[in-house]
Amino acid sequence: MAIVDEAARLEAITSYDVIASPPASELQGLVRLAAMLCGVSKSVINIIDDRFQHQIAAFGLEPAVCAREDSMCVAVLAERAPIIISDARQDPRFRANPFVVGDIARVRFYASSPLVTPDGAIIGTLCVFDETVRDLNPDAQSGLDVLARQVIDVLELRRITRELTASNEMLTQFAGQISHDLRNPLTALTGFLELASDSPDIDRAPQAARSLAHAESAADRMAAMIADLLEYARRGSAAPHPQRVRLDEVTADVVADLGVPIAASSATITMDADLEVWADRTLLGVVMQNTVANAVKFAAATGVEPRVEVRGAQTPAGSLITVDDNGPGVPRELRKRVFDLMDRGNAEGVDGLGLGLATCRRIVQAHGGRIAIEDSPLGGARVRITLPNPPDLP
Repeated sequence: MAIVDEAARLEAITSYDVIASPPASELQGLVRLAAMLCGVSKSVINIIDDRFQHQIAAFGLEPAVCAREDSMCVAVLAERAPIIISDARQDPRFRANPFVVGDIARVRFYASSPLVTPDGAIIGTLCVFDETVRDLNPDAQSGLDVLARQVIDVLELRRITRELTASNEMLTQFAGQISHDLRNPLTALTGFLELASDSPDIDRAPQAARSLAHAESAADRMAAMIADLLEYARRGSAAPHPQRVRLDEVTADVVADLGVPIAASSATITMDADLEVWADRTLLGVVMQNTVANAVKFAAATGVEPRVEVRGAQTPAGSLITVDDNGPGVPRELRKRVFDLMDRGNAEGVDGLGLGLATCRRIVQAHGGRIAIEDSPLGGARVRITLPNPPDLP
């Protein structure tokens, strides 16, 4: 189970938008099932932020809020493992807890399983308890863990649905506005490249012929990328068309297309991306081109020679892609905002409209994945992307 810092854990809680919302019927069904499975009178789903424990669904009692220091389930965050106690009065962690001594309740039997997000953050627990001393058999223990994973599945589905619904209208409008702006100059560029390639003197300039061939190939890839991206945007909520895609091949194409800015800034791009991911190839190319280009651009703006590292790894949570740079980084308070359309954070002095990361987020979310910005071991920013595993992987 991955260790996730507190800021990322709180960001995950915010992304689910369940605190202070009416209990979802799907979650109510899961807490009822947990109580029945374990043969107890009460069951709750707790979300624990930096100050409070929020019961977002409950069976056998009304959902409530308590201070984090009064919570029994906060122990699960520290131990990062399920906890099962036959009699809480006999456990030194809980014997003085207000839920045990009668200030809030008189809990005796207590069992909880952690709610672990796909990124490894523990955001709370699925908890069952009773006022009588009892034991929990191994099958019920395993069942409680399974139900805890189902809680996260419900929260993830609701998050993705909500975010896609909110972004689809804006993305469709954006697609209509930029279609001619992108296609017209590219069509003109392609025409000039074809004229140059057909020049009768081109055979006497082999280096120029090779450069023109590279430029035509890049223009063709760009045309396909624009067409697919605009079609994706116009489809609104329709899903991408994922397939097995080689991350190293996609990244190599991106580096080739970015040859001019990479050479101009003396940037060094390294790859450890021997990985197959389950993604729409064109849309993944858009994501990688934006993240690598940003890494080069922002590092170069500080006056250093940019260093960019692209890595990929298979994890139980999915395919993990990271793009690291040695640029100025992104302040923690801006890391969510830079994914908003037309928001460029604190990027004064760097060209661009602030569209790239907004597009990347929509594409990654449409794949059922997540994208975030973190500190990089290179000293700058890390873009961290998680995509679901291919369907034939567990």
